[in-house]
Amino acid sequence: MQIVENTNEGLKRAYTLTIPASDIEAKIDSEVKRVAPQVRMPGFRPGKVPANLVRKMHGEALHADILNATVRESVDELIREKKLRPALQPQVAMGEGYEQGKDAKVDVELEILPDIEAPSVEGLKLEKLTVPVSDEQMDEALGRIAESQKSYKDAPKTKKAADGDQLIIDFVGRVDGEEFEGGKAEDAPLVLGSGQFIPGFEDQLAGAKTGDEKTITVTFPEDYPAEHLAGKQAEFDVTVKQVKVEGETKIDDEFAKGLGLESLDKLKELMRGQIEQESAGLTRTQMKRQLLDKLAADHDFPVPPSMVDAEFEQIWRQLEAEAAKEEDSEAALKEIEGEKDDYRRIAERRVRLGLLLSEIGQANGVEISAQEMQMLIQQAAQQYRPEDRERFVEYVRNEPMAQAQLRAPLYEDKVVDFLFDKAEVTEREVTREELEAAIEADEEAEAEAAKKAPAKKKAPAKKKPAAGTAGKKANADEAKAAPKTKAPAKKTAAKPDEAKPDDAKPDESKPAAKKPAAKKAPAKKTAAKEDGEKATARKTAARKPAAKKAPAKKSAAKKD
Repeated sequence: MQIVENTNEGLKRAYTLTIPASDIEAKIDSEVKRVAPQVRMPGFRPGKVPANLVRKMHGEALHADILNATVRESVDELIREKKLRPALQPQVAMGEGYEQGKDAKVDVELEILPDIEAPSVEGLKLEKLTVPVSDEQMDEALGRIAESQKSYKDAPKTKKAADGDQLIIDFVGRVDGEEFEGGKAEDAPLVLGSGQFIPGFEDQLAGAKTGDEKTITVTFPEDYPAEHLAGKQAEFDVTVKQVKVEGETKIDDEFAKGLGLESLDKLKELMRGQIEQESAGLTRTQMKRQLLDKLAADHDFPVPPSMVDAEFEQIWRQLEAEAAKEEDSEAALKEIEGEKDDYRRIAERRVRLGLLLSEIGQANGVEISAQEMQMLIQQAAQQYRPEDRERFVEYVRNEPMAQAQLRAPLYEDKVVDFLFDKAEVTEREVTREELEAAIEADEEAEAEAAKKAPAKKKAPAKKKPAAGTAGKKANADEAKAAPKTKAPAKKTAAKPDEAKPDDAKPDESKPAAKKPAAKKAPAKKTAAKEDGEKATARKTAARKPAAKKAPAKKSAAKKD
């Protein structure tokens, strides 16, 4: 194979590989001899089909397979010979005018990782902000549990329903005088003021008493998921079977037993552990930001533009999604547009830090074990339907870049823990508010540091790379570069930096999301929603689905 270097500028490299036709033909001949004994053809005994006939019948397919494999091997050989560390998957293209029987010219373009000298990990000093659990926090936590466990007791028949009261009702809904599917329910609980039902429904039941029968008129919202009801006026015949008032919730041993615990002390112990765990997560976040700020201040080196593009795209998609939720989405989008350069510099900073952490980890023997990697793959596979999981696992095992993407977040965490262990850490007790303020200040400092950094020209990328975090890209050099085989399709746009099969579908046996899709399942979910979750329950008319699990069938008059 002949290698000609076309570009060597900064971190960019481009080569033309010439694969002799004789090498390709030799491999095809070898493959024909290998498969010939397995070919069956009328008029020939098994295993006796002449090689020239096998080649005549299957030569085109064999040539395509051999050519693809040879190109892949040639790119691997290029990377080994030139000792390259690709930042992302190389772009590989067959030269124009290739015909079977001629030498194959292959164009390879890639960006390499910069040479980074791993910094010394000695003398690192960090401050650890800790939050002791206060009595006020415990009282608030127990109060939230009590609020979620409200009980109701029957009110006198003369009691007029008000906000906060629970009604037990039967109802039948009609549109244009005709009952509609899902528009009927019996013994349905409704707390006035909860917003469970479509606008106007609950308001018209205010003041109702036990035994009252009312006909109420409401209009379904224009964007109501059930198209045959959207924007339609409906009448509901409602029978109020019982008005209930909120009962007193006493937080004692009996309350704890109602939650499946032995005593109130056990409940408090559980709540204290949860609060401590949450605070510990914030403490780690603040310490990690300190660490990254120190590393960023001491190191500056060029980073591959394609990696910055990928990180920026991920940041930008998240910003656009958040802006779209604002009341004035156009103004929010306009605001972030004005700060686009700042966010690109933040992306560059994050990529640089990711590469630096990777270098520190490799220099100090930080590794992901085979058992840990297997666990990562299995966890990622759980996002797919059972019948798709095996295909996902096989895909990841055959895709080094996908493995690197899955491995990287855990690898980065292990490097950070390694640095925490090496650092001289001093502890200081603060309040929860002070800890959150410190994290926010660090976020602002990151943005300010990015603004002060000199803007660098963005190199145009010929091919749009897959988006991902800096940590995920940090391990890209561990993956072999090779022409990418087609992966199965993704199920939904979950976390864009995760490698997923292309045609795997979400597991519909999972609990439905808060709001089932109206006409089409959304392409993305917010960070608060579990990836892969998809609403499968059929929509009916008026109640919001439960926060964690939507029933398979809902009664109508219920708001989606």
